[in-house]
Amino acid sequence: MDKKLLRQQMKQRILHMTKEERKQKERIIHDILFQQHCWKKAHMIGITISRQIEVDTIRIIERAWKEGKKVAIPKCEVATKQMTFREIDCFQQIERTFFDLYEPIVEETREVQKHEIDLLFVPGLAFVRQGYRLGYGGGYYDRYLVDFPNDTLSLAYDCQIVSTLPIEQHDIPVQKMITNKGIIVCESES
Repeated sequence: MDKKLLRQQMKQRILHMTKEERKQKERIIHDILFQQHCWKKAHMIGITISRQIEVDTIRIIERAWKEGKKVAIPKCEVATKQMTFREIDCFQQIERTFFDLYEPIVEETREVQKHEIDLLFVPGLAFVRQGYRLGYGGGYYDRYLVDFPNDTLSLAYDCQIVSTLPIEQHDIPVQKMITNKGIIVCESES
């Protein structure tokens, strides 16, 4: 199974939805998320700023701030392929970087340690019900998740759930997924 081809197919599948269809599915995903215990108890969330084809995270970030939660977003170190999270208080503390990503401005934010993040949102293009995902190809999250101690969650449109993915030894599954069709509690065969 060719990951590159699979990524292209998934992007096309998502882009095939109308804007209205995506907004409607996002509303359902957000509504389910905000009812979850892992959301309610989290003091700090780790989350990316969504790109065009991803489930919108701007609304999630705004909701987190409104509820008094802290928000940390990832900063990728391209040379080392490592990722750190930095706390942002407002959207003025982010900048557009490589691959059309929005990242924290280092001088205006503080680095957050893994154990400080209560709930980590893990992005991906395709997912299997066991919690494994096809990411964007950098491997940043798989490296970050190795010793991540708290809750992990992915958000996906129902069309992103597939029956099989190429899973490698270093891949780490998320604990839970939320789609517009409901919650998937992931039980990987380890």
